[in-house]
Amino acid sequence: MTETTEYKPASVWTWDKESGGRFANINRPIAGATHDKALPVGKHPLQLYSLATPNGVKVTVMLEELLALGHEGAEYDAWLIRINEGDQFGSDFVDINPNSKIPALMDRSGETPVRVFESGSILFYLAEKFGSFLPTEQPARTECMSWLFWQMGSAPYLGGGFGHFYAYAPTKMEYPINRFAMETKRQLDVLDRRLADNEYLAGNSYTIADIAVWPWYGALAKGWLYEAAEFLQVKEYKNLQRWTDHIGERTPVQRGRMVNRVFGEPASQLHERHDASDFDTKTADKTPA
Repeated sequence: MTETTEYKPASVWTWDKESGGRFANINRPIAGATHDKALPVGKHPLQLYSLATPNGVKVTVMLEELLALGHEGAEYDAWLIRINEGDQFGSDFVDINPNSKIPALMDRSGETPVRVFESGSILFYLAEKFGSFLPTEQPARTECMSWLFWQMGSAPYLGGGFGHFYAYAPTKMEYPINRFAMETKRQLDVLDRRLADNEYLAGNSYTIADIAVWPWYGALAKGWLYEAAEFLQVKEYKNLQRWTDHIGERTPVQRGRMVNRVFGEPASQLHERHDASDFDTKTADKTPA
């Protein structure tokens, strides 16, 4: 039997090697741009720079929902940011989001362009701008905002915690996997209990709270994240499954999932979106590689 040596942290941490695992090539302990790179600007008021991770999907779903309601000002250009290649460290991107994370939005509808970063902030900004998917009366408004902030605070334990150690870390380690699996299942139970008596997270109305939570926890419930459906026994959360399926039937949600997507079936991938017709003519199965 091989003995394992317990890791003892140094007095002062230094970055002298890659940590290993997926995305190790882009991880570093400092912020700022690594290279000069201009971002493209399209014809629409809203310019989105993103990738179809759960955080990116939140915003494309929101924009498609707004367009479905008839908000013409929500027309947008969605430009692909390949985070595995370090696009998020380009100079123009860092000017929009100094934290170098997708999604990042520029609103050019006014005299002075407005930058918006962090997915929850973008959802709130768009909801206020267009007066949709955010209740105006109390207590529904605060309930919506509470669940929005719940997602922003909880999902890092799912993605950076469970997802990293279960799916992306260079080696499988029992303690962190058990720790974050426990927390993930607790969060799933939180949602399942809330949805037992409520059609949507904020009550009877579909809001930005649902739009924020669905790409993370809906995807987990359907087995789309980390190949962990059996491990986490996601099917046992019946109310969450009902909510997930109900939202997934919405056409804007289905369209939003396709935008800036670079994985899965080619017909489900719309690398860039500049017009509603792109869903019919420019998916990856219809365009040259």
